[in-house]
Amino acid sequence: MSTSEAYVIVGASVAGGRAAETLRQEGFDGKVILIGAEPDRPYERPPLSKDVLQGAASEDKVFLRPPEFYDEQGIELRLGATATRLNPSDRQVTLDIGERVRYDKLLIATGADVRRLNVPGIRLPGVHYLRTIQDARAIRDATGRSCRVVVIGAGFIGAEVAASCRVKGADVTVLEVLPVPLQRVLGDRIGELYARIHRDRGVDLRLGVGISEFRGSGRVEEILTSTGERIPCDVAVVGVGVQPATGWLEGSGLALQNGIIVDEFAATNLPDVFAAGDVANWWHPILGERLRVEHWENAQNQGIAAAKSMLGKSEAYAPVPYFWSDQYDLTLQYVGHASGQDEVIFRGNPDPRQLLAFYLRDGQLRAAIGVNRLKDINAVRRLMRNRTPVTREQLADEQIDLRKLGQR
Repeated sequence: MSTSEAYVIVGASVAGGRAAETLRQEGFDGKVILIGAEPDRPYERPPLSKDVLQGAASEDKVFLRPPEFYDEQGIELRLGATATRLNPSDRQVTLDIGERVRYDKLLIATGADVRRLNVPGIRLPGVHYLRTIQDARAIRDATGRSCRVVVIGAGFIGAEVAASCRVKGADVTVLEVLPVPLQRVLGDRIGELYARIHRDRGVDLRLGVGISEFRGSGRVEEILTSTGERIPCDVAVVGVGVQPATGWLEGSGLALQNGIIVDEFAATNLPDVFAAGDVANWWHPILGERLRVEHWENAQNQGIAAAKSMLGKSEAYAPVPYFWSDQYDLTLQYVGHASGQDEVIFRGNPDPRQLLAFYLRDGQLRAAIGVNRLKDINAVRRLMRNRTPVTREQLADEQIDLRKLGQR
């Protein structure tokens, strides 16, 4: 292949980084321009709330590639530059530094932005969000043994931050407005088990409690809750979810709804414009519904798939969704896609340290969650990939080997 075309990727994320690599691996020899709002080259976010925050591993391990890789591959990095406007009629992306970058094909991989609280005292020093590697460094340096940490939000980020701070020896309080942790993703019954996990490890978990104000003289010193309680703290970490980073695309003509609307080939409604990763709301041809997945494996694989689509090598992107969460000595794994309202079937006794449960909708297996059940989760993933029919009784019975069911 020989071309003078410019393929532009906005978002130096996992999705954007893997897409840039794939373009070269698939033989594209035109210009590849990778634009990122952060000053750092593409890196993985899952370690931020775990190894990086705990100081347990070298930061070098989080980056997708060493710095010299991008020069060697002829991938032009534009870091510390934020896209502010898309003009599809001129095929241009405007950056906050005033530059306009022309594209022949464009991939948007801008990911998601943290949801920010709007309460008094939110700007006090010592109040943190966790989205970037700079955020993780700041929280790591601010926390330690006997430090009083308050985490607002018991979703995955909040739960992982709480676990990491407890591992470091901090005193941790978690405030969650919902009745159980992780309710929106895992439902009430699994959420109750995760509440036990954190409380058993010394976390002061307060449910049905919101925040009214951060207080302090010069830096955060206490939090006033929605119930009128005052909680002393040295550090506060806000983890109340994220939202797709699409604000800069308003008025561009791009179809937006809970992210960027794309088909199973990562294509948008605009010619030669694609999207992948956390920002993409894509049609899953097997599940028969739209998904927007905020997890590492999807970002990586959809970035690769989108790059191939840009090159005219389209294949329908229809994986069995998968993610994991490390908290304490436990690894939670989740396959498929369900809602918190789906029927839950436990395999054996619901022990939070060796949990395996399944989500069914209209009698069909939609998802499964396992804690320290690696082999079983791999088997369930095969069942779902092959669409093997299973019954409630087979799923609930510990004596039935899921791996053999998958071989049928």
